[in-house]
Formats: sequence, structure tokens, C-alpha cells
Amino acid sequence: MLAASSSIPISVDKPTIAFTTPPNYAGRLSHVLTLNGYNPLWCPTLIVEPTPHTISLLKPYLSPQNLDQFSAIAFTSRTAIKAFSDAANDLTEPPLSPSGDIFTIAALGKDSELLDDDFISKLCDNLKRIRVIVPPKATPSGLIASLGVGGGRRVLCPVPLVVGLDEPPVVPNFLRELHASGWVPVRVNAYETRWCGPDCAEEIVKIAEDGHLHVVVFTSSAEVEGLLKSLKEFGLNFDSLRKRSPEMIVAAHGPVTAAGAERLGVKVDVVSSKFDSFDGVVDAINVTLAKFRS
Repeated sequence: MLAASSSIPISVDKPTIAFTTPPNYAGRLSHVLTLNGYNPLWCPTLIVEPTPHTISLLKPYLSPQNLDQFSAIAFTSRTAIKAFSDAANDLTEPPLSPSGDIFTIAALGKDSELLDDDFISKLCDNLKRIRVIVPPKATPSGLIASLGVGGGRRVLCPVPLVVGLDEPPVVPNFLRELHASGWVPVRVNAYETRWCGPDCAEEIVKIAEDGHLHVVVFTSSAEVEGLLKSLKEFGLNFDSLRKRSPEMIVAAHGPVTAAGAERLGVKVDVVSSKFDSFDGVVDAINVTLAKFRS
């Protein structure tokens, strides 16, 4: 889907693009936007990070007695990989035995860059025992398809503990799909996704009131909820934000984010068809804006 409001001004030389991405991804998206000639406006609505509490929940799984009971780890975010790595830093031995069946680690898109030899050596002394899977379609469903039929095997799922917001359906749906594929998913809250607070929409509100907000990019449905919750603190909703900047379009990083935004009542105008990196959503924005400049 590459559609947008017909009121987008063709004279804008350097459109302002606001994005609500958490700090762990913000630098990458800001860099891509800048390279493409946009004015990036970072307004995070979430903080996503491991905490001492979540690390304590993850650590019991990091021993040969426990991890050897699993056949795979399914990482659905970059932060999940970081949390696992942090939890393994002070171990005296790798948590996975060097002998045994092939052990699978799955991750999405560019998140898989963190699954290097250093990470794998923290996990197991025998690198040949480890198989890394990166699905061609960077979605939770694509990850499950790449894992294949579970046959009753256990898969460890490091996922977020959502604080200050309702948990989006993405993780529960992911666990249900794993179960339907014959896996026994074991959830562990390995990191927190926390609302940034009532003022997190302030900069977006200010620039929208000036009529200079051209695009808002969401990279997860939780970001959408965080923004809506903050807008409510300002006595606004998303429709009233659009009225302040009627040329504004909404872009979603992939169909999962788009579906989550629509579920929350936010109409999405641009959805990237390539979402293993932020290049996809920025390319989609380029195409849309170019139509109104020609």
C-alpha cells in the first residue's frame, strides 16, 4: 500500500518526519532519514531495555541443566538478544552443552547481526552445534515458518514485559502460532517496554500546530499506543493532530505495525513491503512523496 492524502504539498524541499522509535533503534532510522534528505524529529514514546528484574528472570534458564531442555531460542527483537547477552556475561561456563542435537537460534532481519561468533561462544563452546536462522520475511510468522514443525520440542522466547501500556497482541499471537506449529513455547520476560510518560508527544504536538509535520513513522504498535496516550494528556487524539497538519501521512514499518495501528484507530497511509531494515519504510515514503512533487 502506497497511498497518501492528496493535500501533501509538492513544494516541501525537506519534509519533517517524526518517528516514535525507542532509543535502541532510533539512531539507525534517523541516519536513513537524513541520508534521504529529510528532517528527522525523534519523539520516543517507549523505552525498551533490560532491567535488573528482567535479567533475574532470564538467568535461571542459562545453565546446561535448563537450556539443554530446549531445542531453540526465538528472538523477535534486538533488545531480546542484548538481554540474553547481558545475562550471560558473568557466567563461568556457556549455558548450552557442547554435545547434543543441533540447537537453533532465530532472529529477524538486521537483528541477526548481533548473533556473531562472540554471542554464540557465550552460548556454547561448540559453534558447530549452533544453527542460526534468519527468515526471508522479517515477521514473527516468518520466523515460525523458518523454524519448521516443532514436534513437541521446547523453544525459549525472550519477550518484553509491557509496563504502563496494554500488551499488544503481537507476543501472545506469536506464542499461539508457535504452539500451533507443534512447538512448546516458554515465555520469559527478558526486558521491559515502558511508556515514556505523559509529555512524550509534546514535540509532535508543537510542530503539528505549526502545520509543518509531514510524516509520522511508527515501527511498532506499542509506539502508537504510547503516542495516543500522551496525546490524550494534551486533550487531543490522532484525528485532531491530522487537522493541525492536514498534509501529514502515517507510515508503518511493516504489516504487523500497520495492523496494530489500525486496530488502535490510526489510519496508515504507507506500509513498507520490505521491512528487514528501515530502508524499506523510507523507500516507501520516498515513492509516496515523489508522486506529489511531480
